[in-house]
Amino acid sequence: MTQIDGADVRNAAEEMTGVLSPHRHRNWSVPAGTLSWSCWTTAAHVAHDLLAYAGQVSGGPDDAYLPYDLRVRADASPAQVLSVVRACAGLLATAVDAAAPDARAWHYGPCDPAGFAAMGVAETVLHTHDITRGLGVPWQPPRRLSALVLRRLFPDAPAGAAPEVLLWMTGRGELPGQTRRTSWSWHAAVP
Repeated sequence: MTQIDGADVRNAAEEMTGVLSPHRHRNWSVPAGTLSWSCWTTAAHVAHDLLAYAGQVSGGPDDAYLPYDLRVRADASPAQVLSVVRACAGLLATAVDAAAPDARAWHYGPCDPAGFAAMGVAETVLHTHDITRGLGVPWQPPRRLSALVLRRLFPDAPAGAAPEVLLWMTGRGELPGQTRRTSWSWHAAVP
């Protein structure tokens, strides 16, 4: 299995827009799955995180996140928010692919470009799952992207089908023989 890169970030954003675009005219003010955020706010959050990760990779700060935030206009339609997600995914993908593999930036410790790509993919597919649950659309994270995220961010993940394990690792699903998780964190920092 190859290291996670910009193409995977773009693929995750394409997956998100592909599954959600047909439902862009629905009510996105409903909660996104079990989150307290609406589907609209959750999609805007994905864009924000992708942009923040791109800034970290490009700027290389070693002690904190850069002091900026993305603000999606409140009157943006769901289709427009998905366009913002794709744009921010493109920025992260470009930053990751342009960075030297040994570059480091802060994410609760030093993180490499592949770690930021993995977090971008994770944010995108996990919150797509939340939004699809809120909209009542059957969907599961893609197997390949789930496996990449598990390998990079969750080295202690149990064996099993990657999408189900990823959802369980992040408190979004059940896994036979395992207690449902109520808290979790991923491990993006590298030595």
